[in-house]
Amino acid sequence: MDGKETILRRLVIKAFHIDEVSVGEENSAGTTGVMTVNKDVLASLSKDYPEIESIDLQVIAPGDHDRYTNTIMDIIPISTKVLGNIGEGITHTLTGVYVMLTGVDTVGKQTHEFGSSEGNLKEQLYLNRAGTPGDDDYIISFDVTLKAGMGQERHGVDAAHNACDRFVQIFRNQLKKFKGDLATERHEFYDKIKHGKKRVAIIKQVAGQGAMYDMQLFAKEPSGMEGGRSIIDLGNMPVIVTPNEYRDGIIRSKQ
Repeated sequence: MDGKETILRRLVIKAFHIDEVSVGEENSAGTTGVMTVNKDVLASLSKDYPEIESIDLQVIAPGDHDRYTNTIMDIIPISTKVLGNIGEGITHTLTGVYVMLTGVDTVGKQTHEFGSSEGNLKEQLYLNRAGTPGDDDYIISFDVTLKAGMGQERHGVDAAHNACDRFVQIFRNQLKKFKGDLATERHEFYDKIKHGKKRVAIIKQVAGQGAMYDMQLFAKEPSGMEGGRSIIDLGNMPVIVTPNEYRDGIIRSKQ
């Protein structure tokens, strides 16, 4: 059996590049490389979560980072499952744009646990790292103002993440319908058993200590919230994920 391989799962990620993001009359993304965001949906999102006072939305162009930001809670790619579950099948994703979730409460207390990251965005956000925007990427700032004290309560922090996830889902639903042959990039990844080779397990320690120090796993969508489980609710016990599940966004940071 030495030298033989058994393929367990195949994951295809098709990327569609966004060249321009602006505020417009609707929340829309297409294969033409143009994306628009609209603030009208924010009022209904705020209304659905009693912990939230208001939400603001801004488009930050590449290089326009000399500006104030509230504490950065997460950087979220816009990706969606088209076929199969996370870790297999087909995923569509947008490149050239990320969503940045930030938070503060009505009395000015930043949403954080062990340390806040408010301040000048160009000093608080490291670009070109794994999981962060690059120099040429747009950032959609989803800035949540929570009611007093809710930034240190678990359900308050979850409300901010869930509201943001529902906003991202608007674009995921559009992304599902993109024609795959129009993708600007296409990548295939395989989970394999290499017979006769060493078995390798990578141990990743994730946060699970409180309201702002948590991880969401096993959501329905890549880097999503809906249907997921908190690592705290899982008792901070070890869980096994495949390489392709990890690559496809089965873990979401809630920090």
